[in-house]
This record gives sequence, C-alpha cells and structure tokens, in this order.
Amino acid sequence: MRAANLISLATSFGLTFAEVYLGFNSGATTDSGDAKRQADFEKEFETAQKLKNSPGLFNSVRLYTNIQASTTDTPIEAFPAAVKTNTTLLLGIWCSGADNIDNELSALTKAVDQYGHNFTNLVIGISVGSEDIYRVSEDGLRNNAGLGQDTDTIIGFIRDVRDRIENTLLSNVPVGHVDTWSAWANNSNSEVIDEVDFVGTNLFPYYENDKDNDISNVTNLFENALNNTKRAAGDKPVWITETGWPSEGPDFGQAIATLDNAKIYWDTVGCTLFGKENIFWYTLRDSNPDNKAKFAITKDLSTTPIFDLTCPAEASAPPPINTNVPTDSATSLSLNTLAMIISMVFALAAGTA
Repeated sequence: MRAANLISLATSFGLTFAEVYLGFNSGATTDSGDAKRQADFEKEFETAQKLKNSPGLFNSVRLYTNIQASTTDTPIEAFPAAVKTNTTLLLGIWCSGADNIDNELSALTKAVDQYGHNFTNLVIGISVGSEDIYRVSEDGLRNNAGLGQDTDTIIGFIRDVRDRIENTLLSNVPVGHVDTWSAWANNSNSEVIDEVDFVGTNLFPYYENDKDNDISNVTNLFENALNNTKRAAGDKPVWITETGWPSEGPDFGQAIATLDNAKIYWDTVGCTLFGKENIFWYTLRDSNPDNKAKFAITKDLSTTPIFDLTCPAEASAPPPINTNVPTDSATSLSLNTLAMIISMVFALAAGTA
C-alpha cells in the first residue's frame, strides 16, 4: 500500500502521521578543506538516499552553518541541493567564537527570499550552536576542544533567531541547541533547556576514554548517555544529532577505530534507533581535515558503503509511536507502525470472511 494511501486511511480513523527523521551530518567543506558546491551537496544527498542495503531512507541532513564556505553571508549551496533532491534540513547556526550571529541570520534570510516555500517546507528545525557549552566546560578545556560559548550567550543567540524568523515562512520551525550529553546533564545549563523546543545531543562512546569504551561495552555507554540527556531534557524532545564510530584513526582509551568496529556500532547502536528516534548519523562523508578519526561510511560517495548496512533481524522490529515529534493530535503513528496495524486488520478480516 502506498504511503499516501496509508496516511489517508489513518486520517479517516482520526490518526496523524508523525515523521521520524533519518539522516546524516554534512559539513560545509570536503575532507581536504575545499568548499562544497551545489553539485557536491547534490551528489552527497543522492548517495544518502540510494545506499545499498540501507535500513531506511536517509533523506534528512543536519548542517552546521547557513553560510557558504569562504563567503561572508552567502546562503550555503546545500539549500538548492536539498530542494532539488527533496532532502529535509536541520539547519545549523555556527556560534562558537562569535560576538553575534548576524551573518548566519543574513544568509538564512536571503535563502528564504530566494527559494521561498521550496526551501522552507524542507526545514525541520534550526540548531543554534553545536557543542558550544561543552567547549567551555572543564572537559572541553582539558581536551582543547576550541572556542565555545557560555549559556547566557547561547540563550541570547536563540532569542535572536526567534526574533528574526518571527512572521516569516520559518516562524513555526522548532528552534533548539546541540551539545554533548555531559553538557546537557550539567544542571547549570538547565536554562538553555528551558529556552529550546528540542534538545540535540551528540553521543560518542568512542571518545569516552575515561570509561570502559571497548566496542563490547558501547551499548551500555550509549544508553547511559542518552538516558541522562532525556532525564535532563524533561518534556523537551531529544534528537540524536551525532553518533557513529570511525573505521580508522587513533585509539581513545579502549576504543579502537576499525572497519569491523564501525560495523558493530552500526548494528548494535544504529539499528536499534533507525526509524524510532530522530537521528543524524556521523557521517556519510568526512568533512573535517583536522579530525584524524574518519567516520565516513562510504568512499568517494559510492552507493556501496564500506560495510554492509543490513541490520540484524532482531534490531529490525517496527518502530513504536514517536513521542519526540510535535503534533497537534493526541494520537500519532509512524508510517511503519501504521502499515503493520493495517496489515493486521486486513489479515484478520480475510480470516473471518
């Protein structure tokens, strides 16, 4: 049965369809530091949607900035690429080391004016910052994580975004912030949680070198980090904005970057989340030349990944109702769950005919 028919049937029963977002992170440059152009983004987004043995349709992308690399406030060329490939967007506004976000907002405003509904209809959220609070924490300073921002600055930037998108085509888009689970679990940052519509969390057992982060223990570390984030978030939706395991790179504690371990992490963590949580995997294509750990699951944007993406059967159960996607209805079903229910109804009807 076609998706449109399923949604129509659901509506007749007073149900609504809640989309669960599945995507990758996408940087503004290639792994060699070159600025990506529209053609680069298009190929990337097309590859994501055509991955061999993919456990779902990866048709969402998380960006880190609205600004085209090497420009002041020109809209990033990922925007027209998303329009062309029908890729939904979690927009990013880069905040670390900035006195203001005027250029980010200028680029966003220009994009709305240039592309209109074709662009704004694809925007699923706006993340104001990425790991800024972690960078100024004790852990971030100890790890030389770079420039960050304090909570007051991030809150101010969030309000700047809300002011700019008010009475525009983006006025109903949820606004959030992305940070590490440890930053969210710190009670001193609770005011940021109060300010946002959703909490974006980056979860990397690979980097938890102060814990038992051998690949055999990653499920426990991941679940602990996610649960701590959700407890801190309270009733705010939690989006998993980064997670993954590198296939090559340095060791961190007991974590070893190998192709086999990247596949194990995909199977034991990713496959339990796909279709059930909003998740943006790190990553389809590497884009940070300074990071010696390489997380890309494909080389040269081949649709044949570096490991088999097929999920184990035990991790492929239909997803439950998604409580992390806002809806105006009290009853909201994911498409796979709806399909399963309708199939059961038809089967029962056939058995009693």
